[in-house]
Amino acid sequence: MGTKQRLPDRKSKITVREVARRANVSESTVSRIMRNKGLVAEATREKVMETVRAMGYVPNRIAGSLASLDSFLIGVVIPSLSNIVFPEVLQGVHAGLADSDLQPVISTTDYDIDREEAVVRGILAWKPAAILLAGFEHTDATRRMLVQSDIRVVEMMDIDSTPIDIAVGTSHRRAGHAIGRHLIARGYRHFGYVGHDWDADRRARLRYEGLCEALAESGLSVEAHAMADGPSSVGTGRAQTARLRAEAPQVDVAVYSNDDMAVGGVFHCLAEGISLPDQFAIFGFNGLDIGKELPQPLSTVRSNRFLIGKRAIEEVLASPERPGHPTIIDTDFEVFAGATA
Repeated sequence: MGTKQRLPDRKSKITVREVARRANVSESTVSRIMRNKGLVAEATREKVMETVRAMGYVPNRIAGSLASLDSFLIGVVIPSLSNIVFPEVLQGVHAGLADSDLQPVISTTDYDIDREEAVVRGILAWKPAAILLAGFEHTDATRRMLVQSDIRVVEMMDIDSTPIDIAVGTSHRRAGHAIGRHLIARGYRHFGYVGHDWDADRRARLRYEGLCEALAESGLSVEAHAMADGPSSVGTGRAQTARLRAEAPQVDVAVYSNDDMAVGGVFHCLAEGISLPDQFAIFGFNGLDIGKELPQPLSTVRSNRFLIGKRAIEEVLASPERPGHPTIIDTDFEVFAGATA
């Protein structure tokens, strides 16, 4: 069995006294607002919360003598538990923690960065040993809190930006480029794209941009798009495939924002008697189990989600102190040829 490891507690750099002074209210007023207890005028509440966000203040929930104890908590903030991608990351997190005294505290944000801000403030208030989050998209206040916390901060899933501390994941722009090169090599020339809301899924947009770069290198482009306003789903993928086929019959291959959407495209083709990949080709992203179990295995890119969670924890345990430079860990990806493209 491996050696058990713990990480030291850190202290917030911003105190309740400093918040109270800047907001021109009493310390007790700030405390009541942060704990959401007692009657406070709405104007005062708004003024204090504006100050809290501007300063990146996080309350300390561990009082008195307990404040000097090491924390046994690891905060894990993910967008969703219904999207199978993130439970697989959590499996990696749990595997990485198996030989440590640390316990994960898991919260979800429903892809809402304002919700993430509230969740991060709540987790940091308990002085965790480290915090893991999905992606680089945060509010300014969230970023200030994370920087000032001085604990290890891991931004997972993506390595296409500079992290606050540690980034563990895949280059989605490079994955999109690899998809484009793969499909061009297989002879496709008329490309379509089926996707969902890019505002909620920055990584899907990065893959699209990488795809477009690969196509441009060969004098090609995405000729038609079918984009849904909401989140991805099998049903949305099916509906948007029908739309793409109706509006752009010349398209011979469609790249999808993820496997959920691509599986919906396969279902549309099965229902309409469209032969894959002879009459129409489909390519996804993620490498989900459902894609592998289709009558024709889905052509896709497999990302190493379990490894992302495991490597995130391993990096935190190996180096408890935040260094003066960011760390990027590339867990890479695999193009899976499949049978739909």
